[in-house]
Amino acid sequence: MVTEGGKILMIDDDEDVLLAAKMLLKKQNHHVIIEKNPNKIPFLLNNDTYDVILLDMNFSKDITSGKEGFYWLEQILERDPQAVVILITAFGDVEMAVRALKQGATDFILKPWQNEKLVATIGTAIKLRKSYNEVDKLKKAKEMLEEQISRPFSEIIGQSQAIRDVFALIDKVARTDANVLILGENGTGKELIARAIHQRSMRKSESFVSVDMGAITETLFESELFGHKKGAFTDAREDRPGRFELAHKGTLFLDEIGNLSLNLQSKLLSALQSRQVTRVGSNQPRPVDIRLICATNMPLHDMVRDGTFRQDLLYRINTVEIHVPPLCERVEDIPLLSQHFLNYYAKKYHKTVRSISDGAMSRLKRYAWPGNIRELQHAIERAVIMTDSDTLQESDFLFGRSGSNQSANSDTLNLDEVEKTAISKALQLHNGNISKAAEELGLTRASLYRRMEKYGL
Repeated sequence: MVTEGGKILMIDDDEDVLLAAKMLLKKQNHHVIIEKNPNKIPFLLNNDTYDVILLDMNFSKDITSGKEGFYWLEQILERDPQAVVILITAFGDVEMAVRALKQGATDFILKPWQNEKLVATIGTAIKLRKSYNEVDKLKKAKEMLEEQISRPFSEIIGQSQAIRDVFALIDKVARTDANVLILGENGTGKELIARAIHQRSMRKSESFVSVDMGAITETLFESELFGHKKGAFTDAREDRPGRFELAHKGTLFLDEIGNLSLNLQSKLLSALQSRQVTRVGSNQPRPVDIRLICATNMPLHDMVRDGTFRQDLLYRINTVEIHVPPLCERVEDIPLLSQHFLNYYAKKYHKTVRSISDGAMSRLKRYAWPGNIRELQHAIERAVIMTDSDTLQESDFLFGRSGSNQSANSDTLNLDEVEKTAISKALQLHNGNISKAAEELGLTRASLYRRMEKYGL
């Protein structure tokens, strides 16, 4: 019976044994790599992955004790704890077999083997390796699902014509595999749009992997997106798949893509064009099948003209563009959004507040909302926490006077409001460029991101 093919690495110092096994296993649709020198094991594992590893117990330096086999078994499992290793020896006994299994071997066969026995053992081992891979994939999918479930607002709320136009675009593009670029100000809900596309796509049963490109440093870019091998750099304590691999068969969402340097844009473009990635520390490319969605608040078309964003990368990512309207262009949605946030935070903080007064709602609708929906969310949260009433009043909201385009009263001495205003002005001055705004404010990018999250910007 021909088994489902797998990639097999066989290490044995007997060339006749290697060739005999290779001929047998190739008939079973397996791809077999053979090697006489065990010292090449680290190199082989660093550059590829294998479904099964067949490892001789005894090499020329040590004929009968099996010490070399146990040593290399330990080295293999240290590099890949889920490696499926079958040990081979002509001098095996029950005691050595038991010891090998206790130390992590999957099975143990004796020379000379029966062909049917070897084929059956390898077939079972390949199924075991694939089950390990499935468990890993399910575990990661479960973690991502739990993260998504834990997000308080996973749906898009609104009835305005502006948001209905966005819904129409989502419905048109979702069931295709077209690359989508989502444009809009900070806090407008670009990630929610991306998730809505994924949930309506043919890939909805697979992972949705979100990456904040603005928060990834130059040095960690390749490791985060493409993964790394154990030992590739100081903190690489284990093999780790990158975000591209985690999104395989699913959707990869690259947020804040406009903040990438030209150097990183080039590396990203290469991966998108080839549809494969190579982990840091490895030479083995891995194919990836993803649906790509990107988002930014940056004017990418202007940046192409200025030479700060690659035109070929823009062509690659924006088969379809979706422009998300700012909250000031969908004022009629403010009551729905406000009540939604109110219900959530009243439950979260065990408060009895249930409604918003007409005066407070009028003020919410007249305010400019430079931080958009995220700012509204934080405003409602603070009001729910601070109020002692069952109804939110106008006095429960501390942002600027009605009709003002400022995010805070210019006469305020409240440090939080002053800081929020300064950050808003810096972001507006630099058209949302996080790096330039952070430099203007004398902050690191990470510090600016934390403050933006704090103030809902």
